Amino acid sequence: MRLRNMVDKRIMGKVVYGVAVVAIAGLAFTNAAASGGESSARNKLVLMAPAAPGGGWDGFAREAQQAMKSIGTVNNIQVTNIPGAGGTIGLSQFVQMTGRHDMMMVTGGVMIGAVELANSDTTLDDVELVARLADDYAALVVPAKSDIQDLDDFIEVWREDPGGTSIAGGSLGSIDHLLTGYVAQKVGIDPADTNYIAYSGGGEALTSMLSGTTVGGISGYNEVADQVEVGTLRALAISSEERLPGVDVPTFKELGVDAVMANWRGFVGAPGITEEQKQEFVEIVTEFRDSQQWRDALERNNWTDSFMVGDQFADFVDNEITVTAQIIEGLGL
Repeated sequence: MRLRNMVDKRIMGKVVYGVAVVAIAGLAFTNAAASGGESSARNKLVLMAPAAPGGGWDGFAREAQQAMKSIGTVNNIQVTNIPGAGGTIGLSQFVQMTGRHDMMMVTGGVMIGAVELANSDTTLDDVELVARLADDYAALVVPAKSDIQDLDDFIEVWREDPGGTSIAGGSLGSIDHLLTGYVAQKVGIDPADTNYIAYSGGGEALTSMLSGTTVGGISGYNEVADQVEVGTLRALAISSEERLPGVDVPTFKELGVDAVMANWRGFVGAPGITEEQKQEFVEIVTEFRDSQQWRDALERNNWTDSFMVGDQFADFVDNEITVTAQIIEGLGL
């Protein structure tokens, strides 16, 4: 959504650009982030989560906030939320904040999928990449009462009737959706023939899986872990490269399906910041990444440390965009 379409008509007179941005964000930034020239990231930092409170990106931002607080990396750090459209609404607003060196935005694989699906003019090319920090993985699950006992069983059923094998998951273009198409491709099923049932919220998708409304489901492992542990869902495979510590679920790869996909999360900076300001962000992120608070967060959330900055991170994002675009094309979206 363009900035000029979101300014409240009740605001009279001329307002400076920075104040307009605050108004657009629903006053979420009020006093949380002053004009970039008035403070440094070490004194005051805002983390934008382009999602609603309670979601994955919000949780990631708040874990980072606590880790920074634990070691005093930043004197004053706050989290603000701008939800909608797989993070693309937040992204479109963030790219208007040229030169803001007191704010970082959470990003990740979901945003790449949303940008590609919407064919958006605003992409990650419009912001400054800071760091990749952690990976989350998705699992293929079926109800515990299902006759499907393992991945081989599921693939057999799926191949026989791709359209009749319904798979629940998150919104279109989500990691759940992309992984469905990717696994289908790897096992010889046309991704366009898959019957993916998209739900706007994880709770709705989980209800579908538990009730047997769909044959199976693909979801972030953290979202289904409790149900797997109590035995109401059966996890068939997970999308990590290797088995996760403490998680007794085989990977697709070890079961013969070379489908590895991470729901990675990281930070970007606003366009127009200097190289020195970007480097300060990298240093801040590096410091809290090495903290015990962050190590505890990784363990608590079953996240895998995937720290990456600089050219390595840029190359990774370029590859993610290419792969995601291919999957979305294969899904016929």
